[in-house]
Amino acid sequence: MPDPSRRPTLRDIADDTGLSTASVSYALRGLHVPAETQERVREAADRLGYQVNPIARALASGRTGYVGVLCRSLEDLWQQDVAAAIGRAFMRADRHALLVDSSNDPAREATLAQQLVDQRVDALICLPVDPLGEFWKGIAEQTVLISLGDALPSAPTAASVVFDNAAGVTDALTRLAAYGHRRVAVLTPIGIATPDRPAEDVVHRLAPKLKMHAELHPAPHDVDGAAAVVTELLTGDDPPTAFLCLADAMAYGVYSAARELGLSVPDDVSVIGFDDHRVSRLLTPPLTSYRWPFDEIVDEVTARTIKAIDSGKRTRKKVIAPEIQWRDSVAVASTRGAGPDWLRRCAKIEP
Repeated sequence: MPDPSRRPTLRDIADDTGLSTASVSYALRGLHVPAETQERVREAADRLGYQVNPIARALASGRTGYVGVLCRSLEDLWQQDVAAAIGRAFMRADRHALLVDSSNDPAREATLAQQLVDQRVDALICLPVDPLGEFWKGIAEQTVLISLGDALPSAPTAASVVFDNAAGVTDALTRLAAYGHRRVAVLTPIGIATPDRPAEDVVHRLAPKLKMHAELHPAPHDVDGAAAVVTELLTGDDPPTAFLCLADAMAYGVYSAARELGLSVPDDVSVIGFDDHRVSRLLTPPLTSYRWPFDEIVDEVTARTIKAIDSGKRTRKKVIAPEIQWRDSVAVASTRGAGPDWLRRCAKIEP
């Protein structure tokens, strides 16, 4: 009769299946043995109650099987979905993700990155708050560092999957200008500009060409926090007629503030978001937003991370372009409190 206090070992599975312990180890990791053998070994492991000992595996291989995922803010529904999908992808590869939220705080981000390294994660995937932070170089020297969304200019990352924000912001401002919007507020998570996060540079360069007054305003990802920023703008002098939000979560704050002020989207204020979270299609009216190819992002990040861990090889930067999902949250500029009457000029505009 089996001793319930004794943990089954690789030797027990080997004896049960008639394989060597090396073959059993490979099969449990999905390496070097046929799929039928992997299935037979896993069935035996489940039946015997075998569980991987992470400490023993780390001592033997120098790896823990854990990957850190440091998010900018899990208040953002899109980041929640990406982090969860990455976690599931690593589980399918017999690895585990540790999801951590830096709450849009650069100092907290630096602390959490080092804590994950101290826990001996095999790799760290970051959606950076501050891509220019000097601490990233030190992190890259201690573990495999993967950047998602923004490159890290000062750190030798093993891989980078970056977003072409410049193309999205340029397209959005051009479309808003075509609809007669001359006062636009751009809501951004944090006012740090980098080559991959060029909203400030694009706005300053493009707005004068479009005869548009556009300003960046930092805003949190939570609805109430974003709504507070929007309320202040909408009740100030020369309120914007449109908002470009660099995350859908911030756009939800525009809807909330407009409703509280008795304003209508899009008749009084137009809104464009980024990320195209599935909730955005359920709003009234549905939100116009820029969609990132979700599955491609998850696949690219996961595959590049595993390759870097297993082979130590670096991969070239992957640039992801957004695609607009045009809905009903944008209309011809309202003349509420505005100067020129743009309605006559823009009556026949098409998206």
